[in-house]
Amino acid sequence: MLIPQSMTTITPKKGDLLIAEPSIIGDVSFNRSIVLIADHSDEGSIGFILNKPLDYAINELVPEIDANFKVYNGGPVEQDNLYFIHKIPELIPDSIEISLGIYWGGDFKKVVKLIEEGNIKENDLKFFLGYSGWDATQLENELKANSWVVAENVYKQNIIEKDYKSFWKEKMLEFGGEYSIWSNAPENPNYN
Repeated sequence: MLIPQSMTTITPKKGDLLIAEPSIIGDVSFNRSIVLIADHSDEGSIGFILNKPLDYAINELVPEIDANFKVYNGGPVEQDNLYFIHKIPELIPDSIEISLGIYWGGDFKKVVKLIEEGNIKENDLKFFLGYSGWDATQLENELKANSWVVAENVYKQNIIEKDYKSFWKEKMLEFGGEYSIWSNAPENPNYN
């Protein structure tokens, strides 16, 4: 796969996006995924897949929440745990800033109360089951193997409300060249 020169020199950092290369077809978790990097250090990286909705709404997992916000597959690690990112740190105490106005976690009881009161809307936060994790050199090795393209998050905090259905295809078209061809390929090549 020919990677545009400007993308080969980007070192991942908190707040960046990892866009799955078309070559990782067959990887159930990461095929056509876009991951927001929530933390990145010498010890490893953590992120959340932004464009893989599950067949659950939050009220099915947490019955005390009277809302049907979508829940997304954050990644293959700890899929029995619920995580969230948001853009309203002034309402949710103990949030950790990822970057560019995007925050991770915080006081979950406060989130439940704010949703009940109608003070949090679905485009303010995103729920995930599980997360994506890489140990110290794993992500670096995957980048060298051309499994991912690192891209700056140009959407900033609006990434939370980005349309997940066309997100990966949109990025392939932006990259141009050989990537444009992949934008219209079926997700499962057996359907071709």
